[in-house]
Amino acid sequence: MTSNPYPLGLRLDGRRVVVVGGGAVATRRVPALLDAGADVLLVSPELTPALRARVDAGRLHWVPRRFLPEDLDGAWLVQVAIDDPMAAASVSAVAAERRIFCVRADDRTAATAWTPAVTRHGPVTVAVLGGGDPRRAMTVRDAIRDLLAVRLAPDGIAPTQSRPDGASGASGASGASGASGATGAAGGRPVGRVALVGAGPGDPELITVKGWRLLTEADVVVADRLVPGLLLDELRPDVELVDASKIPYGPSRAQEEINQILVDRALAGAFVVRLKGGDPYVFGRGGEELLACAKAGVPVTVVPGVTSSIAAPSAAGIPVTHRGVAHEFTVVSGHVAPDSPASLVRWDALAGLRGTLVILMGLKNLAAISETLIAHGRPSQTPAAVVQEGTTGAQRVLRSTLGEVAADALAADVRPPAVVVLGDVVGALDA
Repeated sequence: MTSNPYPLGLRLDGRRVVVVGGGAVATRRVPALLDAGADVLLVSPELTPALRARVDAGRLHWVPRRFLPEDLDGAWLVQVAIDDPMAAASVSAVAAERRIFCVRADDRTAATAWTPAVTRHGPVTVAVLGGGDPRRAMTVRDAIRDLLAVRLAPDGIAPTQSRPDGASGASGASGASGASGATGAAGGRPVGRVALVGAGPGDPELITVKGWRLLTEADVVVADRLVPGLLLDELRPDVELVDASKIPYGPSRAQEEINQILVDRALAGAFVVRLKGGDPYVFGRGGEELLACAKAGVPVTVVPGVTSSIAAPSAAGIPVTHRGVAHEFTVVSGHVAPDSPASLVRWDALAGLRGTLVILMGLKNLAAISETLIAHGRPSQTPAAVVQEGTTGAQRVLRSTLGEVAADALAADVRPPAVVVLGDVVGALDA
């Protein structure tokens, strides 16, 4: 008879955790380790774009090679996130020699520790072990999450329960392409469906109830770099995770390829969630993805998300509007330089507005943007703020002026994702 596992909450703040492997499993597991404050060492010849972004942001250490025994020096825990049984066994053997607990993605029976199914509600963390059965653990976890949920549907029914109309989950949702369960033209095989879900600005608790519900039902999740990593940690083990990261000024997956992935998986009968940071339609190319699915006859549901253009300033204590200060706010993309022929923004017109200007994806061109706005009449002393990784535990806020903000952001090593706010609202709530 197998003994029951002993449940334990590990306090990993500042302690070394080694993750072996840089693929989809590591992409799902690393965010929770970082959230726990662990000093993560990632050992892998290659990384997913999402993990590479965390390395570039200085969140974890990466050794670009295969595992060596000395990698476990000083480690408190090791997670083996590779699908090569022989390589995984060699890592766990070294861990056993050093009496370090080892989690194995390839073989739970050979592991000395298991990762539970987890749900988080503020300071409350609930971890469920299902006796080695991940599906059982996640079913119980989801039931507990429903009980803990503070918000219920308007009719008083918990979000994951069946609705009075008999529809359950996403199957009753309507979208731009019609109802789910359509039949493909070839062979009559049922077509799957796609949900474009806004994951919010970074805090995993800011995803909508509907968005989280659809995420728990997904067969395939196609995720951007900016989605909250802890949401990926809660996916079922059998969910296919596709990393569609678009790292600024770095490697990216062509939009056409992303569109094709959504269509192909749905035509094969899968329920695909396209998980996007912020809102799908706020500079998220959600419209392009919807059109591609519609052309292929794939039903689509769109779930709006909390956009960082409002949430990041709010988290930094900056209201985008304030009585007597600003009666308008404008959101603009700064990823194209003002003097570029490809720019669609009338920066001269924006300079003449009196309200708040929120700039997304504008760090690279911030100096040129500031110079252009000043040249067209916006005062150089206009209050400015840059909010990096708003709503997350890594949030940073830089306050400056329009004339100095580009230089100050460079000196402070502010990195994407960051939201720039210009206007008197920057100081509206200062005591």
